[in-house]
Amino acid sequence: MALFTRKRTESADRTATAVLPADPALTALTGDYAIDPAHSSIGFTVRHAMVTNVRGAFAGHEGTLHLDGADPARSTASLDVTIASIDTGIADRDAHLRGADFFDAETFPLMTFRSTAAERLDGDRYRITGDLTLKDVTRPLTIGLEFHGAATDVYGAERVGFEGSAEILRSDWGLTWNAALETGGVMVSDKVKLTFDISAVKAAPQD
Repeated sequence: MALFTRKRTESADRTATAVLPADPALTALTGDYAIDPAHSSIGFTVRHAMVTNVRGAFAGHEGTLHLDGADPARSTASLDVTIASIDTGIADRDAHLRGADFFDAETFPLMTFRSTAAERLDGDRYRITGDLTLKDVTRPLTIGLEFHGAATDVYGAERVGFEGSAEILRSDWGLTWNAALETGGVMVSDKVKLTFDISAVKAAPQD
């Protein structure tokens, strides 16, 4: 399904924006949605000691989507993540991550994302760009997304689903703590992969 516009190069000298015709099937999706935290996950993967990956997630998060079926490029996303909800499966490690060496969750309790643009790449693949704020730093972030479709669940709720990922350098947001290894290299990689599995429920129409 086409939710966003797509840019294509028509010649070596000219780039044009291809506005895809509105898909009638998307008209019904137009509206505001709330991310369902019970059926969504915000996770990350980071290299540890140069030899393996550590995975974690943030259990506390909330957000909204606005989908516009007639003009998909006007669709937006907003996400707030509670830093203190970080969970890597090891309590001592989670406490270290919440502390001043890393996220300083007491001073900076939220990580936020606010979209600024979106476009279709091909098929059900999209790209959404926005501002990611972590600690006291705001920088642009681009997330690759796949639209998994829409459905009405057994309770009558209208849902849409997306899966996405992005890679960042944590040092760009001031997360610079590390420790050198005796064999060379460092304890924690600078590169972090963020993952997003989103289920969102359409808001009831206002009277």
